[in-house]
Amino acid sequence: MILGCVSLQVGVGALVKNSPWWVILLAAFTVGACASHALWTLIHECSHNLIFSKTYLNTLAAIVANLPHLLPSAVSFQRYHMKHHAFQGVYDLDADLPSYWEARLVGNSAIGKSLWLLLFPIFQVTRPPRLREIRMFDRWIVVNFAVQIVFDVAIYMLIGPKAFWYLAASFFFSVGLHPLGARWIQEHYLVAAPQETYSYYGPFNKIAFNVGYHNEHHDLPSVPWNRLPLIRSEAPELYDSLVYHTSWTKLLLKFIFDPSICLFSRQSRTERGRVPLSAEVKPDIDFLEQSAIGAGRRSNLSAPPAALAKH
Repeated sequence: MILGCVSLQVGVGALVKNSPWWVILLAAFTVGACASHALWTLIHECSHNLIFSKTYLNTLAAIVANLPHLLPSAVSFQRYHMKHHAFQGVYDLDADLPSYWEARLVGNSAIGKSLWLLLFPIFQVTRPPRLREIRMFDRWIVVNFAVQIVFDVAIYMLIGPKAFWYLAASFFFSVGLHPLGARWIQEHYLVAAPQETYSYYGPFNKIAFNVGYHNEHHDLPSVPWNRLPLIRSEAPELYDSLVYHTSWTKLLLKFIFDPSICLFSRQSRTERGRVPLSAEVKPDIDFLEQSAIGAGRRSNLSAPPAALAKH
């Protein structure tokens, strides 16, 4: 799937390299955004070591999946995403949480939230410096940067600048001002507080590798994408009682135009449930034990057992 999506993006870039800009943007919004978002979800699978048994092979696969995104972010995502699972909502550790200045800048207006979605990758880049206990650079991040630079230069020189900008537009649409961008709102924005995590059961799951099954994923993060629906079907008493979304498009419009939802609509924590900041991430615990902890299921604290007990 990774090789197929990367090839698709390069192929479409080659097809539109001499096209008018409106054709390039239309192709990016329709085909490119879907392929790019699929690659994001596959990078997510790699971050949980769900493609290969060896961590380094998953990291290499993530670097390949990262290629059409143009910005070297796959390895960094692996680091930050594991902390997100262990310390969801902890401002100093969870890069998924918007920065305070970011939330104040965007505000409640439809224009502000639309611009935030349009420029979402840029805002994400500003978050890592605030995080503690996470190294900004290591050898794998350097490899990610080096491979990405070679790919970007090759696309620009060998296929052309319009192919390069097709990939860039696909990347921004896939995570921003597009129905697919509503995924970031769906996962943890409080539309029915105090529930913290929400699943999406809709058609986009077919091209996004079931990433919408987010409650299921946080409960059992070592279950691969193709088996997440089985978790819900095997335990409907745990998931059907929770609030969930059925349309990313509807959610996108609600987020933009409803002034009651903004970047502050997130659960934020300052304490860590006695879990050290440097603790190794071991997100899975026994399913029966997880089921017995009401807070773990309903608010999806997504933390090791000690933290769950504390909360």
